[in-house]
Amino acid sequence: MYKDQQLYVAHSAEGAIHLIGKMANRHGLIAGATGTGKTVTLQVLAETFSQAGVPCFMADMKGDLSGISQTGGLSKFIEKRCAEWKLDTTTLKFEGCPVRFYDVFGEQGHPMRTTIEKMGALLLARLMDLNETQTGILTLTFRIAKDEKLPLIDMKDLRLMLDYVAKNAKRYETTYGNVSAASVGAIQRALLALAEQGGEAFFGEPSFDIFDLLQTEGGRGVMNILAADKLMLQPKLYSTFLMWLLTEIYDKMPEIGDMELPKMVFFFDEAHMLFKDTSKALTDKIEQIVRLIRSKGIGVYFISQSPSDLPEAILGQCGNRVQHALRAFTPKDQAAVKAAAQTFRPNPAFDTEREILELGTGEALVSFLDEKGAPAMVQRAKILFPLSQIGAITDEQRSAINAASRISGKYETVVDRESAFEQIVKQREAAEKQAAEAKAKEAEEKEAARKAKEEERQTKAAAKSSRSSSRKKSLFATVLGTAVTYFAKTVATQLARNLTKKKR
Repeated sequence: MYKDQQLYVAHSAEGAIHLIGKMANRHGLIAGATGTGKTVTLQVLAETFSQAGVPCFMADMKGDLSGISQTGGLSKFIEKRCAEWKLDTTTLKFEGCPVRFYDVFGEQGHPMRTTIEKMGALLLARLMDLNETQTGILTLTFRIAKDEKLPLIDMKDLRLMLDYVAKNAKRYETTYGNVSAASVGAIQRALLALAEQGGEAFFGEPSFDIFDLLQTEGGRGVMNILAADKLMLQPKLYSTFLMWLLTEIYDKMPEIGDMELPKMVFFFDEAHMLFKDTSKALTDKIEQIVRLIRSKGIGVYFISQSPSDLPEAILGQCGNRVQHALRAFTPKDQAAVKAAAQTFRPNPAFDTEREILELGTGEALVSFLDEKGAPAMVQRAKILFPLSQIGAITDEQRSAINAASRISGKYETVVDRESAFEQIVKQREAAEKQAAEAKAKEAEEKEAARKAKEEERQTKAAAKSSRSSSRKKSLFATVLGTAVTYFAKTVATQLARNLTKKKR
């Protein structure tokens, strides 16, 4: 509840507990066992930020958070709480918040897409569970695509780009390193598995513009709610998507330092998924973003069952804490309770560890940062009630909100512009055409050479035949001449003999 320019969140025996606006971007944690009231606490915080004009982003696991779009109402529970806290029920303004629904699959809200190249090799490798060698080859492929100006937009671009790199491995070996055909094959199989999980819907254009999350309507911050019930079935896709979104916000937002109120608040539900089976390189990147993003005016609030679900480096960044009840059925659970108690500044009035076990639904141990940025002493408190509806809305209500949204139609139609796939196909077609033309030219040249050779052969044969005929004619003439000469001589000799005889 935003009251008297203050973020009123909970109420303890000592009075109201406020989250200081200029400390809200120092991040926070909402922890507790299932059924202890974490979702309502998230709704109260988000609703309070909205009333203060701060937009928020949150994932809705079961549809419960969609009720924040509708007006709540007075109930006996709220009347009891108001009497306990000396609040005048007539001053309560029940109302919903301006809401935009999103859905990676485009079914329950506006689609949220990004391109392969914007996702980056590191996050994509995590999404596909690649080993170090395969991650190196994927990184190499991204670099080649960038150097050769081949945009990686959707999954078909990456598939063909991997094939392109593998087939030209020798050409890239000295510049980029070795490319293993077996590793490329493994990445291709991982891409196929990702497509089966719905990855095809996530990668493409138009790519989501994060500035659409930073909107207000009527002075109230817009609540951007991601329908995550289906997305949750693919934990790595869910956590990697949210990590991409946080990275995108960090990269594009300008440095603004501390403000009276945050520019935006990001709620990361089921936060343990972000760090499960995560490489050190990615964990380091997450830590860096969480540490630095507050200078962009962004507050990040992790929601999980236990503080131990977060790495120490991340947990140390969460100065605003709301701890609901934990259960200690096993030695591991008891250790988690003890660890959770140790994250608070002790209150001499009670035993923090014991209080965590005894908290009722809607109760929590609360410690927010004070004006100087130091953790306040932990207090046992009851979380405020939301002024919007608790629980899911109907499909008809959701459809009406989607249709009335200012960005309705902006992301619904997929655009498939020319990218790596089309350019590589063109290159191959051009190469095939050139090869076919070269082959045809070679065939023509061979045919011309054959014809020239045949003509030469025929010419030589004709010349040989002519010479043979000439030789025959010459021989005949010689023989005939010899015969004639011999005959003439013979006749002359005979005539001379006859004349001689007559004279005698």
